[in-house]
Amino acid sequence: MTAPGIELLVVEDSEPDTVLIQEALEEALTAAGLSFRLHLVRDGLEALAFLRQQPPFEDVVLPDMILMDINMPRKNGLDVLHEIKTDVGLTHIPVVMLTTSAADTDVALAYQWQASSYLVKPTGYDQFIDAIQALEAFWMGAARFPPRV
Repeated sequence: MTAPGIELLVVEDSEPDTVLIQEALEEALTAAGLSFRLHLVRDGLEALAFLRQQPPFEDVVLPDMILMDINMPRKNGLDVLHEIKTDVGLTHIPVVMLTTSAADTDVALAYQWQASSYLVKPTGYDQFIDAIQALEAFWMGAARFPPRV
């Protein structure tokens, strides 16, 4: 089991999806007895500023994992993924693509650019909770995060 204090970054521009993700994570992680801090940013440029600890994110702790949408304004999730995985200071962070896109081209590109996994967002709340619980069981139960740098 991963030690308490998991730092999660969610990159999502849709307010309803953000609320759903937040509720599902809180339910799954709390039920598993894990403490965590959830950071929310609304687009790819904010995500990169957060990860590079640029204003207004100078004092943040780098996340242990990133959950990221693809279709966002200003900079899409695939472009952000590529930047993360080509930055030696960030490449160690697991990135889970959590998106509505089931397009083969998006899936292939995400894995080509080293996404840790690719989840298509379920449409119903119960299915969404199930998906987040499966994510929690693997990433916060069976797997181990890289040490914080």
